[in-house]
Amino acid sequence: MKIAFFDAKSYDKPSFEKYGEESGITFKYFETKLNEDTVELAKGYDGVCVFVNDTINSYVIDRLCENGVRFLALRCAGFNNVDIKYANGKIHVFRVPAYSPYAVAEHTMALLLTSIRRIHKAYIRSRDFNFSLSGFTGFDLHGKTVGVVGTGKIGKVFVDICRGFGMNVLAYDKFPAEGLDNGDTIRYAELDELFAGSDIISLHCPLTDETHHMINAKAIEKCKKGVVILNTSRGALVDAVALLEGIKSRKIGAACLDVYEEEADLFYEDNSGHILDDDILARLISMPNVIVTSHQAFLTEEALENIAHTTVMNIVEFAETGQCSNEVCCRNKQ
Repeated sequence: MKIAFFDAKSYDKPSFEKYGEESGITFKYFETKLNEDTVELAKGYDGVCVFVNDTINSYVIDRLCENGVRFLALRCAGFNNVDIKYANGKIHVFRVPAYSPYAVAEHTMALLLTSIRRIHKAYIRSRDFNFSLSGFTGFDLHGKTVGVVGTGKIGKVFVDICRGFGMNVLAYDKFPAEGLDNGDTIRYAELDELFAGSDIISLHCPLTDETHHMINAKAIEKCKKGVVILNTSRGALVDAVALLEGIKSRKIGAACLDVYEEEADLFYEDNSGHILDDDILARLISMPNVIVTSHQAFLTEEALENIAHTTVMNIVEFAETGQCSNEVCCRNKQ
């Protein structure tokens, strides 16, 4: 079986080569992303393998189907970059529902600690042999309240990490996790209560029509002054313009972003030699209380292994049975 692998990076290949060779699957790696301009590269392949910033809209889906591509293998959990409604009945789409919740949750805490203890600034200052502590005063996490939006696998791991620091947790999820709420240090609440009562807000939910721009101007207005916003899920959960205004007005004390709403043409690429056209992102990065990482929360050895293994097993299961247990939508039977 031949698979066209889009948006390929050097760190993807070792695990996929290992599991692909074991399963009789050949990957052709393309550095370019899958989109309307590159979809013809998939012609002659049984399936395509894509990541978070590939664009799979109605045009791409039609061209894939016309070119004989039978399935789309997502090597990620989210699928907001796929027009699922249009894909349903036309092409099989699988995903990796969980690869390493620890990787994302730990990166979230790393961002938080870096921000509030000014570790990034201390590192830069000490490189110049400047050991002044001026401007480095942070605050204890112990006793603070963190609002965790989304209590799936990643959210629950992040809750555990926060409890290890002695933090109190206000949680929100449309489908609460059984047994998580202990009525004391971990408690489910409505979003308005979470916004109003949290010193720190961390997003761990999927991007849907309902969650799009859930952190907007109205939500920020409900928050505590000096609130810290963490987003390691999907960029469009946060209205970047409203976030910037909240930081400028001092309502938001700090923001840590591993994702950004308009990241598709920027993240995972070296843009250091180019002028950044995105004024909002440029302003955010210039802020002293904003940390931006390039959608790297997933990037651990364990997660890469799990992503490759699950993706290959999805393909093998489909090849053997015509269906996949991690399928998001399927093609109509002919």
